[in-house]
Amino acid sequence: MEISVSEAKASLTELLHRAEAGEEVVLTRRGHRVARIVPVEPRLTREQRRILIEEIRAMAPKPAVDDVPAERSQDFLYGDDGLPA
Repeated sequence: MEISVSEAKASLTELLHRAEAGEEVVLTRRGHRVARIVPVEPRLTREQRRILIEEIRAMAPKPAVDDVPAERSQDFLYGDDGLPA
């Protein structure tokens, strides 16, 4: 929904109700968009963030058993003394 700033002054409470319901309200001045009223995303609790991180980690592909860890993938380039082979 788009509404001019002057109209919005008279109906701020209604616009806030619309935003709370999930609608985006765009304020205009002289026909140009200048601001948006949008619902505030609720902040996640520490426990909710932990659960979300666990869910994302669970979706990650599991490394194959024979995979070489990244920190060891270039070891063949160096000798036992740590210098380039």
